[in-house]
Parts: sequence; structure tokens; C-alpha cells
Amino acid sequence: MTRLALTFLLASSVAVSPLAAATANNADSQTIEYRKQWHSDVLTGYQNLATQGQALSSQAASYCQAPSPEGLEQTKQAWLEAFLAWQQVRFVDFGPVEQGNRAWQFQFWPDPKNLVARKASYLLKDEAPITPEKVSESGVAVQGFPMAEYLLYDQAFANGEEALPAGRSCKLLVAVTRHIADNGQSLANDWQGFQSNYLGSDQYTDTTIRSAMAGLEILEERRLATPMGLRGNGKRSVYSADAWRSEASLAAMGASVQGLKQSFLPAFSKLLTDRKQPDLAEQIAQQFDEVLANFPELDRPMAPLLADDNGYKLLQSLYIDITQLTSLVNDRAAVELGVVRGFNSSDGD
Repeated sequence: MTRLALTFLLASSVAVSPLAAATANNADSQTIEYRKQWHSDVLTGYQNLATQGQALSSQAASYCQAPSPEGLEQTKQAWLEAFLAWQQVRFVDFGPVEQGNRAWQFQFWPDPKNLVARKASYLLKDEAPITPEKVSESGVAVQGFPMAEYLLYDQAFANGEEALPAGRSCKLLVAVTRHIADNGQSLANDWQGFQSNYLGSDQYTDTTIRSAMAGLEILEERRLATPMGLRGNGKRSVYSADAWRSEASLAAMGASVQGLKQSFLPAFSKLLTDRKQPDLAEQIAQQFDEVLANFPELDRPMAPLLADDNGYKLLQSLYIDITQLTSLVNDRAAVELGVVRGFNSSDGD
């Protein structure tokens, strides 16, 4: 049974661990210190997302006001930087990011029915004006990075009559990137306002650990194993990966691991050390470095690696390293801390 399958069997049996034994009104002073660091580190990540989202929105508007090939490339780069900033905080699946399906607003994925492309086609052919309000009411498939990615990178779209900088396409790009920027800023503000609740309830210690566990499971099972043909129908397919249009699937994985290392690992290592597991804390830190050592070699398109057996070996090496990291965190550390993995809404279903 895969680790992800086990997740669903545990969905109805989430236990209260020793770490969450204190009541919300009597938070343990030691666990508050871990949450203080987590809150601060995640806030830094959210603020970076807000900054990069604003830069993307401004660049998209500038490009559409005065289109040029150079401006298009600058807009693609701004998209990538903002998208990678989202990847770094993507593992956080609780708190303000749950409100209004915010995580799905940032990234509608998986998209097996190619709803992003279908929604884009509908909006571009519709006669209704494309406005921020139209984007807000059109659903999560329209509102985030995949829609902007489609407009900027999709090859079939780029060769069609509606390719950028066509008027309606530019209006959609500007409205979508504005939505991303506003969403990023409101998320950073709301996380800052969430501080007292987060620090005041010991349940959020386990919740934070579970969010990292879920992020690693999704990375291992869905974002890497599935396109490699190790899950699902057993066939290699880049279309099972996220960000395949921009060829940023692997770069996004690297950013997610880097984000976990920056925003989750420091407090987690201290927690393990305080629970008399310093060797395990060191092993996990070293395994994070092992995973990241696969980059920047793997900061390249996934499709050619899937098609070539020698290239595929690079993906296998990455997969082994991520599997080992997931096992250390989700199996060994979770057992030591008494944290039971439960269902979470960001599993992609």
C-alpha cells in the first residue's frame, strides 16, 4: 500500500497526539516557541509571494500596454518567479489559505480534463467584458498561475489568432495576474492576523507537521511518481505533472523542497532535538540537502527526461531521495512525535 493510500484510511481516525494534549486556552509554553518560528518563517514566505505576485501583475500590465518580444519574455520570467514563490509555501494547507479555496485559486491542479484551456477558450470567445469581477466569478480554474501559464506558454494557443498580445487575451492576463497579486497580499495579511490563534492553540503544532507531511506525500506520489509512470496507468507522461506548459515542473519541485527547508525544518529540527531525537533531526536535515543536491541539474524540462532512459535515471535518483525524505519525516519522525497523518483538503481531489 502506498503512503498516499494509507492517508485515506487514516482520514477518519485522526488521533490527538501528545503534542496536542494541552487545551487551546492553556497552550504549552515550549510548543509556543516552535509555532512562533513557524509563523514567522511562513509569513516571510507569504510576503515573498505577495511581492512576486505584485511584480508579475505590474509586468503583465506593462507588457500589454506596450507589447514586445522582450516584454513577453520578461512577463514569463515574472510569472516563473511568482509561481516558484507559491511553491515554497504550497505545503501550508491550513489557516487563511483554506478560506475561499485560496490554494485552488493560486493553483488549480490536477487538471485532467484540461479545464484551464477550456475556460480560457470560453472567456476569449465570449462577448462579455473581461474584468477583475469576471475573473473573480469564473471559478478557480481561471484565477491562478495555471491560467496565466496557459496564456503565456501554451504552444497551440501561441500559434492561434488569440495569441498574446491580442486584446482580449491581454485583458485576461492582466485581470488574472491582478487576482494573483491581490490574493497573495490578502493571504500574507491574514496570516499575520492569524498569529494569536495559531500561537494560542497547541493543536496547530500537529497541524503544521501534518501539512508538511501532506506536502511531501503529494510531491512524491503525484507530482513525481505519477508522471514517471510509477503510479496510475503506469505510463510516463509529462501531462500528469503540474506546470508542464512552462516546463517548470522540476523547478517547482525544487522550490517546494526549498520552501519546506526554510519555513518548516528549523522549528521542526528544534522540536525533534528537544524530544531527545537529535540524530533523527540531523538525518532529516541532511536528507533535505540530498534532495536539493539534485538541483540545479534538474532545473530543466521534464518531458525529455521522461522520453530518454538516461535522463530518466536522473528522475529516479530524485525520486529515491524524496522517498527517503518522506519516510524520515512521515514515518520515523511522526511516530516519535505521536503525530497521526489525517485527511487534508489539498490532496488534489
